[in-house]
Amino acid sequence: MTKVLVIQGAGMNMRGKVQLEVFGPTTLEQINEQVRGYAEGLGIDVEIIHSNVEGEVVNALYAAHDGDIDAALINPAGYTTGSGPLKAAIAQVRFPVIEVHASNPTSRGTVSNIQPVSKGSVYGFGVYGYYLALEGVKHLSNSH
Repeated sequence: MTKVLVIQGAGMNMRGKVQLEVFGPTTLEQINEQVRGYAEGLGIDVEIIHSNVEGEVVNALYAAHDGDIDAALINPAGYTTGSGPLKAAIAQVRFPVIEVHASNPTSRGTVSNIQPVSKGSVYGFGVYGYYLALEGVKHLSNSH
């Protein structure tokens, strides 16, 4: 079974609590439940983590590199424009990383520093974007 690490980045714990006009009322737990449902329907095993600490996300990527993870999805949220070690970690891991954003950060003038090192990206489809990214992972793993 394909195993995917899903990373919810900095500030995702505030979803459904603030900036409702941008991100809507869905909470992080509700997002994660939908992601689990999407993964189950696709026959994918997911491990979901959230951290507001960039180093914890980097450590999770490196642990996944040494483990049995086949791919990762990341909603970098507050890490989207960061210049820390996350970008390097994504570039170094042995598996594809797909950037996911429920909204379209580019429409708000945000340029992602994560996108250049990602295998692909899905922007603007709400929580359904995670499904699209999981489908992409499934396609990637079947094309080997």
